[in-house]
Amino acid sequence: MGNKQRGFASMSPEKQREIASKGGKAAHQKGTAHQFTSEEARAAGRKGGQASGLARAQKSGRVAVEKAERPQEDETVATSALDQS
Repeated sequence: MGNKQRGFASMSPEKQREIASKGGKAAHQKGTAHQFTSEEARAAGRKGGQASGLARAQKSGRVAVEKAERPQEDETVATSALDQS
């Protein structure tokens, strides 16, 4: 079985762009499209840059990788049941 491309992957970049453009135009007509303000775009870029910088630092060992301490779902359910008694 070969590794055949399907869907968008099998189309030329021009054809992909044409179809994506139609989808964007339809979303704008429907009113469901979102246009970023320059401030929103700046904040999104900053957030992405910080995330990629942190990941790069963690890979190089300059920053320790810590797991977030969140209660397991089972613990949360058990605690909620006790609180209701």
